[in-house]
This record gives sequence, structure tokens and C-alpha cells, in this order.
Amino acid sequence: MGFFYFIVFIFGLMVGSFLNSIIYRLSSGESFLIQRSYCPNCKHKLSWKDLIPVFSFIILKGKCRYCKKPISWQYPLVELTTAILFVLIFWILDSNPPATLPFLRAPFGFDLAFGFWNLIFYLVIACFLIIIFVYDLKHYIIPDKIIYPAIAATLIFNFLPHQIFGGGFNQFSIFKFSILSALGAAGFFLAIVLISHGKWLGLGDVKLAFFMGLFLGFPNILFALFLAFSIGAIIGIGLIISGKKTLKSEVPFGPFLVTGTFLAMFWGERIINWYLSLI
Repeated sequence: MGFFYFIVFIFGLMVGSFLNSIIYRLSSGESFLIQRSYCPNCKHKLSWKDLIPVFSFIILKGKCRYCKKPISWQYPLVELTTAILFVLIFWILDSNPPATLPFLRAPFGFDLAFGFWNLIFYLVIACFLIIIFVYDLKHYIIPDKIIYPAIAATLIFNFLPHQIFGGGFNQFSIFKFSILSALGAAGFFLAIVLISHGKWLGLGDVKLAFFMGLFLGFPNILFALFLAFSIGAIIGIGLIISGKKTLKSEVPFGPFLVTGTFLAMFWGERIINWYLSLI
């Protein structure tokens, strides 16, 4: 079984390299499907030996082969993060702990269509979230070209499998609860935007909150938002104390929401159930 995890890891590295291309070209407006990769500094077209995920960065010592200017650490970090998340998703779906991921209520197996589509769906969602994390961190905006497809994919996945695989009333009820969770989360963020006149949060965060509610459902969405605000507050205070930010500085909230989403996606229900057992 370790061989499959190795293959998933290598596949994640390659996908991470592709995500880096998408992140860069979203800001430049270029197509990421047709044009070849090139150095953002000297514009030299890159060969295959310059594009080996992580290893090219190490071999080239973090510098472009042609102009010798530094290569951003974003590239190997995104590639490694994508690979690790892919392995983690594969492991969780393969081991199938009870109620680990939202809407996953059937035994997973690669010989089952439902299990296969679960895997594809969560890998795709992970890609969307990674792009949002990095792009918002760099440009302080959540791109509509990413968040809208993420919402559409989640809507389709949450609804269609219950019809195709003979889902019953309870499954359809879960779908309806995800819609209510999405509206509730988006409504909460929209209220913050209106009260602050867009100074605290932006409409991109409202759209991301809608996606989170749709994807995580209830009560995982509450856990994700709690984590996002908590992590954001801790890091924000740390930046202010270190002098890197002031109370008036703008800090992108998307990365915190994405972090909360991943943590709730993997461990949300377990931690919530553990907490409820203590009450």
C-alpha cells in the first residue's frame, strides 16, 4: 500500500507545480493551459529539467538557471503542501474513519464509483483552497475564477451522488443543511462587511464563507470559523507586537479561512464530538 501513497505524493508534487503556474498567471491574465512556463524575471522559456517539482529548486539552489535571480520559496512550498495534502486525503478516505469528511457515509474503495468520485472531489477542492490561500496572501483578493468553480463543484457533488447512488431522505437532508450552513456563514460575513463598510472583510471573504458552509456543513462550519478567527487573531497580534503591522494595516483573511477549512475538513467532527462528550 505504501507504493500507492508514494504515487499520490509524486502526483501531488506535479499538481502543485501546475497550481503555481495558475497562481502566477491569474494575476498576469495569461492562459495557463497553452503557454509554456518561463522565468518571471528574465522571461526565458523553461525546459523540463527546470520544472521538476522541488528537486529543480534544490539543484538550482533557489536561483534561475538563466538570469541567476532568486526563485520564490512559494514554488517548492506549494508543491510540497499539495503533495502532503493529497497523501492525507488519500489516507483518510482509504482508512475511512467514521464521519471524518462531510457527506462521506459509504465505505470507501477504489473499485467503487462513489469512492473514486469522493477522492477526485476532495483533491480538486484541495487545489482550489491552495490557490485561494496563496493568491489572497500575495494579492489581497480571492479570485472569482477560482471561488465560483469551487462553489459549483461542491453543489454538484453534494447533490448528484445522492441521486446517482440512491441516497435517501437523510442524505438529501444533509444537502439541505449544507445550503443553510452556506447561507448562514455568508450572511454573517456580509453583515461584517456592511457594518465595517468593507474595512474588516471583503466580498471575496463572503463568497469563501459561502463555499465553506456548503462544503463543510453544520457544525463543521462553526469549528472552521472559530479556528480562522482564532488563528487570525493570534497571528495579527504577533505581527503588531513585532512591528510588522499596525492596527490600521490590511491583513488578508482568506488564508486563515482556508486553514480553518482544512482543519475542519480532516478533524472537525472528531474534535466536536470529543468536546461534546466532555459536556
